[in-house]
Amino acid sequence: MATKKKQDPSTRIADNKKAAYNYFFEERFEAGMVLEGWEVKSLREGKVQLTDGYVIIRDGELYVIGCQINPLNSASTHISPDSVRTKKLLLHKEEIRRLIGKVEQKGYTLVPLNLHWKAGKVKCEIALAKGKAEHDKRDTIKDREGKREVERAMKSRSR
Repeated sequence: MATKKKQDPSTRIADNKKAAYNYFFEERFEAGMVLEGWEVKSLREGKVQLTDGYVIIRDGELYVIGCQINPLNSASTHISPDSVRTKKLLLHKEEIRRLIGKVEQKGYTLVPLNLHWKAGKVKCEIALAKGKAEHDKRDTIKDREGKREVERAMKSRSR
């Protein structure tokens, strides 16, 4: 299900800031995640890194690879936490089938954008994306610097 509204910043757990620099986003989806207890506790403490994560499709199911959740020191003694464990994503079958069709087309990939809380559950926002060429990345940097310059000018002018 494609989401249109912005998330409340207080519910955000982690963002993948490199994704917007490296990809053009076509569509966004919100997926549930299958997590273990120690992972949820670590997420509450904010011990997660999403920048190197990507989504793969295996046997008609979606998985996040490279999402690193570091265990807390007080993790249970009877389990051995694996910080780079492959985590399963939960979406409707129709959405998965549509994504499989799109990803098989040339140039499309699935990238995790952020992790957030929704009704006490951890959700992962993923995007159907196309990779940017080098000149597109330079344009992104130029636009960002232009906006900063305008902000500086407006700030100094209002003083």
